[in-house]
Amino acid sequence: MASDITQPRYTREEPTPEAGPAPAERRKSWLNLPSEISASLLAITTVPISNGSPHFPPWAVFISWAGTFAAGGPKRDVIRKILPVQVLGSFTAMLIVLLFNEASHHWTGTSFTIAQMVILFCLNSAMILVGRLVPALSFVPGMFFGFASYFATYFGGFGLHPQDAFASLWAAVAMNALGVLYAWLQPRLTRPADQHH
Repeated sequence: MASDITQPRYTREEPTPEAGPAPAERRKSWLNLPSEISASLLAITTVPISNGSPHFPPWAVFISWAGTFAAGGPKRDVIRKILPVQVLGSFTAMLIVLLFNEASHHWTGTSFTIAQMVILFCLNSAMILVGRLVPALSFVPGMFFGFASYFATYFGGFGLHPQDAFASLWAAVAMNALGVLYAWLQPRLTRPADQHH
């Protein structure tokens, strides 16, 4: 279960059975589609997005789309906490790639491997520390949605300029944002009985 690092790990509060579960949030649907149809209609739009000149990474859409629902659904507070940390994760991953590339000009073999490990350790720690110090950036799982999306974009050769560190950043960030948008759109296309899926 995804959680902010600022939340306590344990609580002494006992559940109150008389309160019961929270009612499922229902929205008026634009098309009243079954959830499997609304999700699939949105999913197929990633095919042309990944083809042709932009060659954007389609999986980054699915990572943040699923991540938005895993974090509690496309509600305002969830969207506010997931969007900025995905950007932070992708930006940190870009810095790691740039430093790896720089290190490759100075070291080889075991020395280069150790340099990569040091770079990854320092920047990964710094990224998570930012979440501890800045409450608005405390959703650590969301950082890794962006982190993973960037590496897959860069090393997969996606984006306007394959394996360009900066072009990969914009491609990953844009597709992660589109995933959050799809998470927001899906319930609005789905019949109310299916909106909890």
